[in-house]
Amino acid sequence: QVQLVESGGGLVQAGGSLRLSCAISGHTFSRYAMAWFRQAPGKEREFVATINWSGGNTYYANSVKGRSTISRDNAKNTVYLQMNSLKPEDTAVYYCAADPRVLLGPEYAYWGQGTQVTVSS
Repeated sequence: QVQLVESGGGLVQAGGSLRLSCAISGHTFSRYAMAWFRQAPGKEREFVATINWSGGNTYYANSVKGRSTISRDNAKNTVYLQMNSLKPEDTAVYYCAADPRVLLGPEYAYWGQGTQVTVSS
């Protein structure tokens, strides 16, 4: 059973930064592509970023490109999302996801419970 646990969310002022973490257990972390999605109230879950198993390939949504960096530490079974220059529209629940494939949609096989990010203006 693959389990993903996110952490690092919180309340931050516009222009600030946060680093989200997602720890995976229950399977070989290095075999999975990892991704971050987010869902704001009343909106559909949307793709934020993804990273392949080696960390050599990353993809970002246009809404966060240039402000966010996804990375992974396979020795620690953890993926990160560093978010800078945060905006109120970044407010959402952020979810970590895992799948053997690199996907840009929500078809990931495994999901975490989410962590709340709130950006105040």
